This record gives sequence, C-alpha cells and structure tokens, in this order.
Amino acid sequence: MIEQLPPGMLLILGALLIPLCKGRVRQLYMLALPVAGLVQTWLIPESATFNVEVFSYQLELMRVDRLSRVFGLIFHIAALLSVVYALHVKDTVQHVTGLMYAGCAICAVFVGDLISLFLFWEGTAIASVFLIWATRTERSYRTGMRYLVIQVGSGVLLLAGTIMHYAETGSLKFTLLVENGTMDQALFGLESTGKLLIFLAFGIKAAFPLLHSWLQDSYPEGTVTGTVWLSAFTTKLAIYSLARGFAGTEVLIPIGAAMTAIPIFYAVIENDLRKVLAYSLNNQLGFMVVGIGIGTELALNGTASHAFAHILYKGLLFMTMGAVLFRVGTVKGSDLGGLWRSMPWTTTFCCIGAASISAFPLFSGFVSKSMILTAAAEGHHTVTFLILLFASAGVFHHSGIKIPYFAFFAHDRGLRPKEAPLNMLVAMAIAATLCVGIGCWPKPLYDLLPYTVNFNPYDTTHVVTQLQLLLYSAVAFVFLQKTGLYPPELRSTNIDAEWIYRKGGRGLVMTTWSVAATISATSWSTVVRIRDRLVARVRWLHSPSGRLGEPWPIGEAALLAAGLLAAYILLSYA
Repeated sequence: MIEQLPPGMLLILGALLIPLCKGRVRQLYMLALPVAGLVQTWLIPESATFNVEVFSYQLELMRVDRLSRVFGLIFHIAALLSVVYALHVKDTVQHVTGLMYAGCAICAVFVGDLISLFLFWEGTAIASVFLIWATRTERSYRTGMRYLVIQVGSGVLLLAGTIMHYAETGSLKFTLLVENGTMDQALFGLESTGKLLIFLAFGIKAAFPLLHSWLQDSYPEGTVTGTVWLSAFTTKLAIYSLARGFAGTEVLIPIGAAMTAIPIFYAVIENDLRKVLAYSLNNQLGFMVVGIGIGTELALNGTASHAFAHILYKGLLFMTMGAVLFRVGTVKGSDLGGLWRSMPWTTTFCCIGAASISAFPLFSGFVSKSMILTAAAEGHHTVTFLILLFASAGVFHHSGIKIPYFAFFAHDRGLRPKEAPLNMLVAMAIAATLCVGIGCWPKPLYDLLPYTVNFNPYDTTHVVTQLQLLLYSAVAFVFLQKTGLYPPELRSTNIDAEWIYRKGGRGLVMTTWSVAATISATSWSTVVRIRDRLVARVRWLHSPSGRLGEPWPIGEAALLAAGLLAAYILLSYA
C-alpha cells in the first residue's frame, strides 16, 4: 500500500494525526513519518506511477526519475533533521504545518503534470506561512501576510501560464528531463506568454534579482525552528522546477550570476545574523541557477548536488543561529560575542557549516560547487566564471567568517548562556556529519545525480584554486578588520527591494484609497443632492398647489386612467 502512495503524501496525511498524539508518542510518531517517507523514496522503482482523472484531465501524481529522486531524498532528510531540531517545541501548529509543508514540497517534485504542480506549489505557500505567524507578534503577522501574497501570487502566475500553455499545446505534461540516462530537451522555452509566466512563477520562488526580497523579509521573522524548515524547501523546489523545465535557457546565466554577487554587499553590512544567512541563501541559489542556465550534464549534476549539499549546510547554519536565539534571545551581531565559552558544541557545528558553505576541501560545498565552476569554465562563460569566483570569496567573508566570528568569538560581552538543548545538538551533529561525509566521500552523492558523473573534485587545479581563493579572502577580512575598514555591526535596517511594496506600495495603496474615498464621498453627495431635489419636486407636484394635487375634470382623469392601462397592457405583452 505505502509503495503505491505518492512520496510526500505520507507526511501530509500523517501530519493530520499529530494533534491526537501527546508527549513521547507524538515525538516518536513525528520522527517515524520522514523516516518511513525516506525509505519509501529510496525503494520506489522508477517505473512507479500514480494517475488520476479529474474533470477529463489526466493528473500524474507520481512520476519517478533520478532528478526527482535526489530532491525527494534530500527533502526527506531535511524534514527529519527539522523534526529532531524541533522536538522540544510544544506548539502543535508548527509540528503540523512543518510536516505538511515538507510533504507538499516532496509531492511537487514527483508530479508529472502542471496542474498537480500548481496544487502542491500553493500547498507549500499556505503551510509555510504558519511557521512565520507562529511567532505570534504583530511584526510576524505583517511579514507573513507579505510572504503569503507573494507566494500565492507566484502560484497564480503558474496557473495562468499553465492555462495558456495548455491552450497553445494541448498538453499539461511536466515532462521528463532524463530519458534513458541522457538529457532530453527542456520542456519550456520563453517564446510564448504562457511559458514566460511559468518561468516568472518559478523565478519568484527562486528569488531572482528584484524578486528576491521576500526571502530576507520573511525567513528571519520565522520561529527558532520554523526558519530551519523554511530554509530547506521553497527555494529548492523552485530550483528543481527550473532544472526540469528550463535547463539550458541561457538568460538564466546572467540572472544567476547577479544572484551570486548582489547579496554579498547586503550580507556584509547586515547586523541580523539570520538575515545574513538569508542573503547567503540567495547567493547560493545563484550558483544553482547558473548551472541550470548552462544546461550541460555536468552543470545540471552540479546544480542537483549543490542543492543537496546546500540544504544540509544552510540548515546547519540556521540551526546554530536558532540555538543562539533560543538561549540568548537575539542574533544581532552587535549584541553577541564570546559564546564559544559556554556553547562550544554549537560553535563547532557552526564552524563546520561555515567551512561547508565556503567550499573548503573535505567539506560538502567543495565537491558540489566545483562542478558548476568547471561547467562554466568548460562552456567558455568567462565573465560568469569570474563572477562566481568573486561570489565564492564573498560567501566566505559573510558566512564563512562573519557568522561564527561575530556570534561566538568577537567582542566578548560576558554572555554565558546554557548550551543548546540536546535535540538541537543531535540535529546539528547529524547535519555536520553529513557535511563532512559528503566532502570526504562524494561518490554516494554523485551516484544519485541525474547523469553519470565523470568528475574528480580533488584534482590539483580545483584544490589549489579554492585554497588560494579562501586564503586571499581571509587575508582581506583580517586587513579590513585591523584597519577599521570592515563595516561595523550596527543596529540598523537595510533598505532592499522589498521597500517598493513594504513602504512605497503601502503608501501608494493608502493614497489611492484616500483619493477613491474622496471621489466616492463627492459622488455620493452629488447623488444625495439630486435625490433630494427629485423628492422635493415630486412632493410639490402632489401638494394641494401642485399640478397633480389640483382637482381634475372627469374627462382628463378618465383619459389618464386609459393611458396608464394601455401602458400596463403593453408592458405585460413585452
């Protein structure tokens, strides 16, 4: 029975029963759901399908290939780590919506048609917003509303594009990218309005430039554990969708390059360390988007492997900052420092995550990012390659150095909180072990990728180039710190593209409402004035001195009655 159920559906249906469980039973049940889903995804054959017909439309709720399987596996692992990390939480809403959120994302990567993709696409939006609202503050409510509007808006674009695409082609298939071990032609291009709308819908969730600021606006406002859930699924679902539908679309190369570079400048000056990680997440997505745009087998393998590794090390970094927030009550760099003395395990795990995102050799980021860099070099995308090198140095600055330095080492302020709870430490330890394990033994990951891997990350060129990059970046950080040129950690708010709708858009709406209200009031007063005049005229006509109030001769009265009767008869026939 379970093997016939679409992967992810087990988490969605199972989450509905969580309110019926209490205490240890609930914890064990929550752990069992992603474990069972992980086993199912590992064992399910590629020939497995699950089709239903709805209103004469054939919906393919399960379509298994190597691309969907690798994303399905890492999504289940992320769900398991998030459950372990959140075991101490007593909030039923977070438990239910977290697992439903993960389940919708997993279902989405296994569907084979655009309608089913839309349903689970919106499911991720609706479930995930509760992880922001669970903070239960006015600020989180407003942030969640902005997040929901943008995420649902992405779904509306996807639906509109699907309808137009169906009208143009008569097909709803979200077709296979991998066919008999070789790359099939991408499903979409950008030659029609429908395809362009689908591309834009994917781009919003992938946080394209100028469409990205929902990420930095919302993720840092999630709960301590909710942000860990959020970091894993929404954006990587978009990366999967782009890889399946738009591989080789060259416009993605400059878009991805911009995504890698622009967030660096914001991350360097940002004081909120969870927001720094959100900018860093945007930066890492850019590498994946570049790989999709290049579209070769090596580049797409690099995208899939980097998404896999990124979910682990980014989740680990968000876990460490969540532990700091849980124990200290803040993740502002200006208020932290010296925490390594009382939180040594969290510090160690943070450093492992920092080394992984910085692509140190023997850590997971190195064996995945180097595939994308190599694909860019082999494809003679020289400018893009140089931008990716700059972005690699930048991510070492703001995530590899800044996060652990300002949180745990710099400016000892005498804070001596307790170490993170045991379940948090276990989740961080598992993620850290996977980061090191993948970096040291990448073959098991490479064996899961969509195409056959003929790539050795540990050749002399890759290792030496990366070590030089990291060394020069570290020297630059030390130089800027010693000379006082590095931007200080200040209590501030950085203005990003979200200002357009968070402030400017709100002002436009309020102004429009005020103008409309003024026009409406003026129009209504005019209507009232005309009504009063009409009523006064009718009242005068029927008054004793009015024309209709005077005594009428019998002949005129009979004529009027006959006319009214004739009019009534004509109207009746009409």
